[in-house]
Amino acid sequence: MTTSEIAEIDRPWVLQLCHGYDGPFLDCARQYASLFTGTRYKVLTVFLTGAPDPQVVAGCASDEVIFLDYRAKDIGGLKLRAIRDVRTITRTRSFSLCIAHRFKPLYIACLATRLPIIGVSHAFDVYQRRSRRLFAQTFRRRLSLLGVSEAVRDDIRRCLPNWPGERIEALHNRIDVEQLQATQLDRRTAREALQLPVEAWIVGNVGRLHPDKDQATLIRGFAHALPQLPAGSVLALLGSGRLDGSLKGLATELGVSQQVLFLGQVPEARRYFKAFDVFALSSDHEPFGMVLLEAMAAGVLLIATACGGAREVVEGVGVLFPLADDRVLAQGLLHMAQLDPAQRLACAQAMQERLVERFSDAAISRRFWALPIIAPVLGGN
Repeated sequence: MTTSEIAEIDRPWVLQLCHGYDGPFLDCARQYASLFTGTRYKVLTVFLTGAPDPQVVAGCASDEVIFLDYRAKDIGGLKLRAIRDVRTITRTRSFSLCIAHRFKPLYIACLATRLPIIGVSHAFDVYQRRSRRLFAQTFRRRLSLLGVSEAVRDDIRRCLPNWPGERIEALHNRIDVEQLQATQLDRRTAREALQLPVEAWIVGNVGRLHPDKDQATLIRGFAHALPQLPAGSVLALLGSGRLDGSLKGLATELGVSQQVLFLGQVPEARRYFKAFDVFALSSDHEPFGMVLLEAMAAGVLLIATACGGAREVVEGVGVLFPLADDRVLAQGLLHMAQLDPAQRLACAQAMQERLVERFSDAAISRRFWALPIIAPVLGGN
């Protein structure tokens, strides 16, 4: 056996434990696996739910992928089967660290392994429950926590006030900027694909039709602004959900049903962001908002609620408005409609710089390896 072959066998591994790969969580797996690209560490990603899928394997940037294909009931309650199977996996390699996304995988990782664990929180209120606070306290010696935004980090710190601040940090979500931009369709092609008017001034929104996303405020704000917006302006909502009927009713009630287009669920919606003149996010305390990065990559003007993680993305390169304030939202839309081409170009350039400096894979990799919790566990990369 050659020296290089021995070195390859001896390379340490990182175990990444994910609930599933639905929605944004496949890219979350890719984001964290890519942190170890070019280092001495290899990454094994385990998906608790979801059938084996070669596209998922290709998309999660890991050295190896295991699909446990559990049903929901298999990871409810005490999760004994999952704990047993993950414990077996940890015996197959020399693991240095476990990264667990969301609370159930964190719970399993704590009970199935003796590894240092980084628990990644993708939502608010994860540690509001007393039982979860007690669980985290039990494993505090080998557990560190990351929030996907500073807002989520601060929420965790409020719930766990006795933890050292350096053990609860923020590591922003991010994108592969060049890869995403290469997949985004040009303005005309995107509009034709979505069957949107080619010459209209279009406000776009992408997300579930759910109270958390608060598209009702967006529709009201658009309705307030519409008389002063360019003729033929349109609000395009991409997504589906339980509020579909009530939101359509609201548009009818406000007299804008012809100008508010419900496009339903659009696969790979990120490809179509250049169809919009403005991207509007009206969410109620969005933990982060990956759609904001996707809009920035497309060079689309941004307006978002001034709360949650959205503020960290938009502040300084877009317009923020108070939560549920449709009047201020309307004013923001009017302001954006009046920008000239040079001003729009300057905004696009500022957003590109923000992406590269703060929300690119390279920027977050530098941040990750500089975190105080990393050196004691992994040393250098």
